[in-house]
Amino acid sequence: MDRLDGNQPALDMIDWLLETASVRDFLQHLVDDAVSSSGANGCGVTLQRRHRPLTVVSTGEVADKLDEKQYGQDDGPCLQALRTGEVVHVPDTLRESRWGSYPSFAADLGIRSSLSLPIPVGSHTAGALNFYAADPDAFTLKDRQTLASSAAQAGGAIALAQRLADSEDFTRDLQTALASRRVIDQAIGSVMQQCKCTEEEAFDLLRRLSQQTNLKLRDVCTRLLTDLAGQPPAPRQPLRPRP
Repeated sequence: MDRLDGNQPALDMIDWLLETASVRDFLQHLVDDAVSSSGANGCGVTLQRRHRPLTVVSTGEVADKLDEKQYGQDDGPCLQALRTGEVVHVPDTLRESRWGSYPSFAADLGIRSSLSLPIPVGSHTAGALNFYAADPDAFTLKDRQTLASSAAQAGGAIALAQRLADSEDFTRDLQTALASRRVIDQAIGSVMQQCKCTEEEAFDLLRRLSQQTNLKLRDVCTRLLTDLAGQPPAPRQPLRPRP
């Protein structure tokens, strides 16, 4: 895999995604390559969902420990970048007074500087790309510009994965709704035939049965059709994308 540089075209991200088995693998390749092409000794990708941060991939011996320290005290440069959407640069942990005991903890682990870059992901997920270095002032302006490209590519990959997941959730919900509608329509037709009533009267009867038995309407309709036919209604074939 070619190393990242500040002029790497966005289309390379698609090539990388096609070459990897999952978004997690893609992010692992991304941070490994970013660390090898910069002055960093380690890197972690932090994502937050439902207000809980988590390191999804990392490289280097101390990245996980530094991330977890920040999560434990609910404060630190990576969380600040994640929450504010702003780059947080720590030139030297020995001269840093923010974030309580975190700077001294990092210095004790041999980390003197860090760079946390917000990942532009989406409305329901926040993220940050966190680089750690043993040397003070390890991240030059050029490094920061180059690594910002890594954060943008990480965000693109995660956003793509979210869209795919949202699409799959929508398809499943739609399949469930269609299956329920089919069973309810069949039950209404059966009640209309048995009771010689209108569609509205049949639906009202089924709705009252649902309330009386404290069962979902679909379950009431499924039981009715099973009693009439001696077997449950056949499931509808799942939706398939068009070729």
